[in-house]
Amino acid sequence: MSIYLSNNNAGRKLVAILSLFFSQNISAQTKITLEQAIDSTMVHNIEIRQARFDEAIAAEDLKAAKGATLPTLNGSVAAYRLFGRALDPTTYQYNNATANVAQGSVYANVTLFQGFAKMNAIKQNKYLLDANKSNVAKIKNDLTLSVLYTYIQVLTNRDLLAASKQQLIIANGELARQQKFYKIGQKTLADLSQAKSQVANAEANQTNAQNELERSYLTLTHFMERDDKSPFLVVDPPKNAIEKLNTGYTNDEVYKTALETNPDIQVTVNKRLAAESGVDVAKGLRYPSLSFGGGLNTSYSSSQSTVVATQITGAVPIGVVQNTNAAVVAPVYQTRNVSFGDQITNNFNQAVGFTLAIPISNGNGANINVRKAKLNYQNSLATEELAKNNMRKTVAEAVWDVHATQKKYTSAQVTFKSAADAFKVMQQRYSVGLANSLEINVAENERNIAEFSLIQTRYELILKSKIIDYYLGNKISF
Repeated sequence: MSIYLSNNNAGRKLVAILSLFFSQNISAQTKITLEQAIDSTMVHNIEIRQARFDEAIAAEDLKAAKGATLPTLNGSVAAYRLFGRALDPTTYQYNNATANVAQGSVYANVTLFQGFAKMNAIKQNKYLLDANKSNVAKIKNDLTLSVLYTYIQVLTNRDLLAASKQQLIIANGELARQQKFYKIGQKTLADLSQAKSQVANAEANQTNAQNELERSYLTLTHFMERDDKSPFLVVDPPKNAIEKLNTGYTNDEVYKTALETNPDIQVTVNKRLAAESGVDVAKGLRYPSLSFGGGLNTSYSSSQSTVVATQITGAVPIGVVQNTNAAVVAPVYQTRNVSFGDQITNNFNQAVGFTLAIPISNGNGANINVRKAKLNYQNSLATEELAKNNMRKTVAEAVWDVHATQKKYTSAQVTFKSAADAFKVMQQRYSVGLANSLEINVAENERNIAEFSLIQTRYELILKSKIIDYYLGNKISF
């Protein structure tokens, strides 16, 4: 949309109104600091939520390992029907009668010794829980670095966009002057073309900066799990942020602290300790197991009866006499079924004693488990050593980066000041005809490049310094 103004006063009024409108629109947007961006990511990130689930599962495993050392108490109740010739559990006699049977028992047991396997299992699960806690912290730290990097990118791209806009204003101003001089015949068509080329280059820089700014904002939005339709603005670091940075770090200082605080190291340390306890667990299972237990039992059978009178009511054949074939009979007395309550009381019994289980030969499984546990321990040692070596190298590179970027920033400041001064001088020389359009374009390009480099190096230095804070375990903030 184009706006045409009839006079300068009206133009100034419209510019003031538009400036007020846009400033109110920007101020209405949410402003998010670096700390708020990190906190929002910590709250909404799904990876952290999943890691916390793993931590909760490890906590339950530790409770289960502790519970395994407590006495066990179990009860059972059974009811069934016997058919044909079967052993009556209440009389321990075989009979052919159909009977209904019920049994109940309660049994308690406690392991007195098992090669300290259960105690070592508690230690192992405790270390695994600590490893999962450290893994949660590791994921948080990794995300913190990602948010920090993206936040710095937003700040960098925003300042690059502002610089490119200012450079476009300068290029348009230079083009207007060239057009004026060209009309009065003081400049050639080549000079005018050079000025137009500078405008086109500045417009391309502005477009690229705008695209990169939008991309970095989008990435930061996704890290925070915010709605893409809810715009926000980042907050500038303090004006003295560069002066407040501590760049006098040494490799040994940072590395020593990182070994104690960095969760990447703590994860491997705790897993190594867990693997070491795993060896003790496997060795303990090769020892005999001594346990103490006791139980209460009772039973009922519908076929159980008792004599109620000594008077014989009949006889039943139970065999014959050899040679004579005379029948042998047994007297039958008057009986009645024993009631359920009486049988439960009469058949009640207790048992108490020790059990010693001695592993002799189980397919060599115990020895294989010990060897596997030792291999797992050796692997965890190698993993820990690798993590520490990588940390040492990474810290050394990070400390070097801070020192190198500090020098680079100082150099960029000098370069920009020199390029800006050279451009001003070249403008003055050009206005009096002592320089041509090519020379002023080169000076303008050098100034623009130096300004972009200064902006990028400034935020790069802030980023490198914050990475050191990450390894030192300090809170990431401006």
